Amino acid sequence: MLKEFIYPLVKFFTPFNVFSYLTFRGAYAALTTLLVCFIFGSRIIESLRILKIGQSIREDGPATHLKKGGTPTMGGVFIIVSVTISMLLWMDIRNWKVWLCLGAFIAFGIIGFIDDYLKVSRHNSEGLPVWGKLVGQFIVAIAVMLILYFSGEEDITDLYIPFFKNPVVDMGWLWIPFGILLIVGESNAVNFSDGLDGLLAGLLILVFIALAILTYLSGRADYSSYLGIPFIGGAGELTVFCLAAVGACIGFLWFNAHPAEVFMGDVGSLSLGGVVAVISLVIKKEILILIVGGVFVLEIASVVIQVLSYKLRKKRVFKMAPLHHHFELSGWAETKVVIRFWILGGLFAIIALSTLKIQ
Repeated sequence: MLKEFIYPLVKFFTPFNVFSYLTFRGAYAALTTLLVCFIFGSRIIESLRILKIGQSIREDGPATHLKKGGTPTMGGVFIIVSVTISMLLWMDIRNWKVWLCLGAFIAFGIIGFIDDYLKVSRHNSEGLPVWGKLVGQFIVAIAVMLILYFSGEEDITDLYIPFFKNPVVDMGWLWIPFGILLIVGESNAVNFSDGLDGLLAGLLILVFIALAILTYLSGRADYSSYLGIPFIGGAGELTVFCLAAVGACIGFLWFNAHPAEVFMGDVGSLSLGGVVAVISLVIKKEILILIVGGVFVLEIASVVIQVLSYKLRKKRVFKMAPLHHHFELSGWAETKVVIRFWILGGLFAIIALSTLKIQ
């Protein structure tokens, strides 16, 4: 919005030209979300305490988590609010790709909010039934995929795989169900990764930094041509969104670091996970995002393996799923699990970015 109001004044004051640069607006979008979280975070947390919106802890989880019962949850609300405010200020309001991502981000947040609210109101860890949550996720994912499919974008259904310069296949209409499963799967994978103080926020900072680089490169015809990756017109504007998300996650981590003053809740994890997948679909990095968010893949894979193993063999592979709880029960301190998973997340991000030159 600021770009539309201020940039036209460049003929009177040339320094206003900075509003045309993605890097400038992206940096200030991050600063805006960070400041919103810092300024209003404590007040929101206190309001959550007054309203008794506290986390219910699973009784079958690690015993060390029982003392966290009652910690304010639904902190993802101020991630969504801060990102929305920041984007309305710094985005190019004529760019439909940003509006699509922002809409999906908020829609998934609403699903998570309903789930969190039911948990709080019932004073247990049971929110929306699994089928109810999935129905909501599928509705949003279907809407996103139909918008992308009928957007008229050239080669929108091409599938690219890391290490291959050219698309491996044109998926045609099959790209729609493929994308729907990716969005729902990524949203739930990120949700499963939210279980330790600071774990998810730290991982998402790394993921969104990697996505900021990818969106910037994909939106530049010169850089994308040099690297041999598809040029996506208007995708560069998503760099602003990604950096806004980085700032919001850093601001949230300030309060979520061990011992956490507030938990993200499904309102944050579902929205952030869903928008990660949507961005990857827009910039044609549907497969690469599985490497960028490699920790999320490991987390949801551990849940699937655990469930299948117990149903088929009546035996558990892990002491507890998702994977971070397995290491906790194996004797690792919570902070050690978090930091080591952050390191692993950083390695996945570096590997993903390195594939841009290895093709």
